Amino acid sequence: MGGVIVIDGIYYALALAGAGALLAWLLGPWYGSVLWLLAAFCLYFFRNPDRPIPTGPVAVSPADGKVVTVKQDAPGVNRVSIFLNIFDVHVNRTPIAGVVRKVHYQKGCFKVASLEECSTVNEQNIVTVEGDGTTVVFKQIAGLIARRIVFWKKLGDRVEKGERIGLIKFGSRMDISFGPEWEITVSPGQRVSAGSSVIARRLDGGGASGA
Repeated sequence: MGGVIVIDGIYYALALAGAGALLAWLLGPWYGSVLWLLAAFCLYFFRNPDRPIPTGPVAVSPADGKVVTVKQDAPGVNRVSIFLNIFDVHVNRTPIAGVVRKVHYQKGCFKVASLEECSTVNEQNIVTVEGDGTTVVFKQIAGLIARRIVFWKKLGDRVEKGERIGLIKFGSRMDISFGPEWEITVSPGQRVSAGSSVIARRLDGGGASGA
């Protein structure tokens, strides 16, 4: 799923540009300009840049955005929550290498994704990846504008650290839960980049062989 732009963005941009051209032909160029601007924004929003992936016993951010929460949800379970605004890259990546063990889609609300309650009440896709003696769970969470979560993998698929696994269309949130073998290395307010920013490190040295 590599490439400069996700294919969805190209389809949206072509449709908007075509509609803009029709309006411009019927009513004049000014009437088509808004749709042309929206077409350009779609190409920007669905950008899909390559990223350098850190090696070693670390977990990488699955999303671009701002860290809004770092907290303990249960004894030995720590969560990092990342808020994506509409200007962030929305292609998601897996935090660790491993096998996709569970995928659960949960219907829900579409509240503003920066709110803490969105972790439980919003529409979301919950993915469990197991590899190298650890299990990491992450959630693709829809926001106020987002109405579609895309996941490109399936149960049993092998994924590499930082590999593209899907996207959330428009404003959204990503939660990542780590067990006690992980030390969180980010703090609220910090901006992170999917695939290249380290958000946790293995305390037991697992995964030191690389991605």
